[in-house]
Amino acid sequence: MTQDNRHAAEPAGGAAPFGPLAVRPSGRAGGVLTVLAALVAAGAALLAGLSMAAGDKMGVVLPLAAVGGVMVAALAMTRFAAYVMVMLAVRSCVDLFKLSGPTAGRADANEATRAADPSTLLAVLFLLAAGLWLAAQLRRHGRLHGSPLGWAMMLVGASGVVSAVGAARPATSMLEALRILTVVVMFLVLEQLMPDTRAIRRILLACYASLVLALGYTVLMSLLGAPPSEVKGSFTRISGPFSQSTTFGRYLMFMVIFGFGVYRYLERRLRVALAGLLALSLVFLLLTNTRSAILGAAIGLVVVAVLQRSARMLATLCVVAVAGMLLLPSVAGRFAQLGEARAVGGGPTGNTLAWRVDYWTQIVTLANRNPVTGIGPNMTQRETDEAKKPHNDFLRAYVETGVLGLLAYLAMMLLSLHTGRLALRRAPPATLERGIAVGFLGCAVAFIAVSAASNVISNVVTLWYLFAFAAAASSIARGPAADTMASGTARQLVTAH
Repeated sequence: MTQDNRHAAEPAGGAAPFGPLAVRPSGRAGGVLTVLAALVAAGAALLAGLSMAAGDKMGVVLPLAAVGGVMVAALAMTRFAAYVMVMLAVRSCVDLFKLSGPTAGRADANEATRAADPSTLLAVLFLLAAGLWLAAQLRRHGRLHGSPLGWAMMLVGASGVVSAVGAARPATSMLEALRILTVVVMFLVLEQLMPDTRAIRRILLACYASLVLALGYTVLMSLLGAPPSEVKGSFTRISGPFSQSTTFGRYLMFMVIFGFGVYRYLERRLRVALAGLLALSLVFLLLTNTRSAILGAAIGLVVVAVLQRSARMLATLCVVAVAGMLLLPSVAGRFAQLGEARAVGGGPTGNTLAWRVDYWTQIVTLANRNPVTGIGPNMTQRETDEAKKPHNDFLRAYVETGVLGLLAYLAMMLLSLHTGRLALRRAPPATLERGIAVGFLGCAVAFIAVSAASNVISNVVTLWYLFAFAAAASSIARGPAADTMASGTARQLVTAH
């Protein structure tokens, strides 16, 4: 399929309606709908106000979430591409309205409350809207653009659903499987929405708009004297708009690595803006005191510096590391804990690495119950005395989704690296495409490294952005072969898989 044909698949302005499923009210019907929408919004605001006066957080959030959901659904049905960009832009701040609190790693989490979280409701809405849109695209064009990485991700999602069906608590396990499915579907959707560099730039701008919102909220609250944070042991850790500092740290990790990858290929005004965001992100990344995210960012940035052959960047990283240790003693203190003999069970103090190794030897035997499909997503902490997640995504894939899930997970990891390398080979030198390939490779390496000692797969919100970068790299990897580029042909031929 030529690039011209691929442009024809999307209406002007980046809109991607459902085709026969699109709804575009007009005239008197549109006026009636506008009045009804205003009345519903006023009613929701009244209910939220009354609930706020009564101290009922759920009563505040749910009416507003319902109205917001209707508005987002209307956008999804009429301007799907714009809907996806809005979702990417605001997703970093949705957890501010979370009802269930920080549930990661807790076996006593209230699943009913968690199911009512705005993030869960948005995930369900996204799955429905994306499923309809993908079906409409398949009906219209007869096929969808795909990639080996997309197939591997679908296998990861399918293995989670199959494992959840046979879990001891199917409802709890299925909720986790659906959360992971949103990442898979987001990748599949973005593969269709990024046929060229112009479309890729729009999606990346939406991703970094989320960073502006996240950093803006953190700075504002800090200036007001109430920095968003959590206290763990003797450390106060910045959590930003997320419910946990670890989630904020991993989100910043991916944003920083990819930002450094594309920085040199942007026009001047964008470089200035991105430089400010990256500098602030590095500060907050250190203040999260999330060791895995800090180490992952260091690994990813070294990959970026090596691929770009930038000795200056390597020197800058060394200066930032030394300055961070000197100016922020809490960071040095966190890493010093790794040398302590005392191992605390997943707690905020002590040698948590030693605890992890001991915990892994305990939970690996859980897979013996069902080695083929595992015990079900999100079930490890409900089957152990420690009541903790595995803190190792490779082991978690085996225990919770069995051999089939582990093979799919390993395939996803390897194909992430393959996609980045292929994009790097096919990207023209000194272009944004090359920066995207470099940035994603750095993110992929960091993801694999951090997954070996963390629950990264549980942070679905961070994976949205990681695999948005992956979809951009996949689009470049589908591009013309090197000999076609060398010929100087103005029109790029993009072959659909």
